[in-house]
Amino acid sequence: MRVYVEEMHGHVGAEVTIRGWLSHRRSSGKLHFLVVRDGTGTIQCVVFVKDVPADLFDRAGRLPLESSLEVTGTVRADPRSPGGHELAVGDLRVVQEAREYPITPKEHGTAFLLDHRHLWLRSSRQHAIMRVRASVVRACRDYFDGRGFTLLDAPIFTPAACEGTTTLFAVDYFGAPAYLTQSGQLYMEAGAMAFGKVYCFGPTFRAEKSKTRRHLTEFWMIEPEVAFADLEDDMALAEDFLVEVVRRVVAERRAELALLERDTAPLARVQKPFPRLRYEDALTLLAEKGKPVAFGDDLGGDEETVLSEHFDRPVLVHRYPVQCKAFYMKPDPIDPRLALCVDVLAPEGCGEIIGGGQREDDLDALERRIRAHELPLEAFGWYLDLRRYGSVPHAGFGMGLERMVAWLCGQRHVRETIPFPRLLERLAP
Repeated sequence: MRVYVEEMHGHVGAEVTIRGWLSHRRSSGKLHFLVVRDGTGTIQCVVFVKDVPADLFDRAGRLPLESSLEVTGTVRADPRSPGGHELAVGDLRVVQEAREYPITPKEHGTAFLLDHRHLWLRSSRQHAIMRVRASVVRACRDYFDGRGFTLLDAPIFTPAACEGTTTLFAVDYFGAPAYLTQSGQLYMEAGAMAFGKVYCFGPTFRAEKSKTRRHLTEFWMIEPEVAFADLEDDMALAEDFLVEVVRRVVAERRAELALLERDTAPLARVQKPFPRLRYEDALTLLAEKGKPVAFGDDLGGDEETVLSEHFDRPVLVHRYPVQCKAFYMKPDPIDPRLALCVDVLAPEGCGEIIGGGQREDDLDALERRIRAHELPLEAFGWYLDLRRYGSVPHAGFGMGLERMVAWLCGQRHVRETIPFPRLLERLAP
């Protein structure tokens, strides 16, 4: 009977077959200890010289790492073994005997591991991070699906910029210029006018010539958008969403977080209410901490780190100057210098994980903003239609998946949180 390693607890005393890859091997006289992983977990397979033919015992002691195997044996409970069980081997079939594996127990540099990312994904740390990532994705979808949001898919090819013309990846679209999407937000605004509450979840692209630990050229975002919502509604939604996602991941992935040596005490403090800080108050706090910023300037990574380290949970920094935000942000009617926007900064120096706000819902004002940003008005004809036919106040946000996973896993660089990272100088594997 074939079973997966994660199911071993239900088969103690039974003979089972597992299929997987050899991740570690050691010998002790008449015993070979083969640690086999199958994608769901690892188990120690004990090969005793008297239990198998001599040629099989000899071959088991010489198998290269990452050879693919089919192992049959009896399941035994053993708290000393990985996963709490081991397999007393009665038969072993080598599906493929691997060549010399390039990743060894010695220390390897970052460039080497990125060059061999297709193999490095097999490591226990990458397994843990990718499982946390999968839980974050599932928790995000469950959150919005369970609250009446409709999932819509935004296009990858777009005719114009959403976040700024300097970070566009241009492509030839049958002889016409097109761009890889920077965000699905504009399309979600159309969706919100049709369904009320929508979200998209997909890859986005930014041609940022940046080598910081927080940037990728291709990353994933989840972007909800809600009709008849203002900035206060948006901040409340972001707060509630983060609390639920963090709770779910910590509950589901304790073993993985432990393997990553992630202290979960800071994550346990992610509870409502989050502190809220106006942009101008953030400047005052930064000045007190020796990081002065001029009014009108956006906050960079260093400033976000200083602010986030001041709090023990995420902080919502809101009402940035209009001049440092995108064309679609609605100015604050009380102080038109400021935009009705918010950035959520994660604690422990992680910086921004959510950016959003209330959208400009007035047709004339939006046309003026598009012109002021020197964007092609004709490319936004469909977007302006949303203000011609039943315009309402609406708001939303985008959460970067990789930054969220980096924070939850305690990883310094976002490159570790996506299977195949795309960086300024890396397009392979």
